[in-house]
Amino acid sequence: MSIDDYLAHLQVERRMSPHTLDGYRRDLDGLKAWADAQGAEVQTLHTEQLRAFIASEHRRGLSPKSLQRRLSACRSFYRWLLKHGRIQANPAQPIRAPKAPRKLPQVLDPDEAKALVEVPTDAPLGLRDRALLELFYSSGLRLSELCALRWRDLDLTVGLVTVLGKGNKQRSVPVGSFARTALSEWKADQRADGDTHVFPGRNGGMSPRGVQARLRTLAQRQGLFKRVHPHLLRHSFASHVLESSGDLRGVQELLGHADISTTQIYTHLDFQHLAKVYDGAHPRAKRKK
Repeated sequence: MSIDDYLAHLQVERRMSPHTLDGYRRDLDGLKAWADAQGAEVQTLHTEQLRAFIASEHRRGLSPKSLQRRLSACRSFYRWLLKHGRIQANPAQPIRAPKAPRKLPQVLDPDEAKALVEVPTDAPLGLRDRALLELFYSSGLRLSELCALRWRDLDLTVGLVTVLGKGNKQRSVPVGSFARTALSEWKADQRADGDTHVFPGRNGGMSPRGVQARLRTLAQRQGLFKRVHPHLLRHSFASHVLESSGDLRGVQELLGHADISTTQIYTHLDFQHLAKVYDGAHPRAKRKK
């Protein structure tokens, strides 16, 4: 069993997105190139050799975050070999990558989000753009989930969207009233049936790059000077819901995070907001300029 066999498994059985698959391929190709240079086979590498591989990648200038991703791909590959009886133990399991500083995601404040999503619907593609932006911000979808969305996945009467997220996990997320109205108007304009993509493109749904480019254009038109991208709207959705509700578990379910530690980064954003309120309001907290 080779790296190519493993990547085929990820594509067919795990249904990984092309973007994620490319990342695994780059990381494992890097491992194979290093093993070849040592005159070794990838399947026979032991823990100390893998430590040497990670150390060489660090010396080559890879960031801690990239090293974490590379080691994660190795662990997953060897776990798969172990499951199929090709190795006796996972040599990557004992290795720990250097800790990477967690950057807080940038978010739009509620006024900025409102200014962004309220694009004029009488412009060319205005109904589509309004529906796309409202749904992104209303439901916190991933870019891949939005591109794959079909009308049968939306229940506009109840206000619910069902998507297939990471790891092939299905989840249902509420759709807000503004998004429901925008989607209803866009659907009537399209005269679409259940199998039609909500946001059609040349080969089915809109391409991820097409959505990203459109968001940049619309943000500039709406007078926003932040770098607006699909995940920024997802971050803003999560931050605003958590700020209002304080329900971390609920936000985890809405985002489709397998691990709550991934969601906890938004508690830091919420704390930053509270700290600003405190600094601005408490008479003994104001800092000297």
